[in-house]
Amino acid sequence: MSAKEKIQEQESVDILEQTNNEIVLYNDDVNTFDHVINTLIFACEHTPEQAEQCSIIVHYKGKCTVKTGVYEELEPRCSMLLDAGLSAEII
Repeated sequence: MSAKEKIQEQESVDILEQTNNEIVLYNDDVNTFDHVINTLIFACEHTPEQAEQCSIIVHYKGKCTVKTGVYEELEPRCSMLLDAGLSAEII
């Protein structure tokens, strides 16, 4: 493998690592569907339909990926979810 090919391969890995983060929202017995939906619309810029679908998935499956992207963009969104009383983490 040439030096140029090694650099291109490393750049590809770097790009994947930057966008391979996701916010996972977890189910709880405290928050209402309306609160979860409104929070997803506000914090993650979901459409109402997308937020409703995510809330249903969380309810029945226990968790759902609600946003993917670069960590620096996800961190403030995850903080908004946590501040609203939801259970979420970046993985």
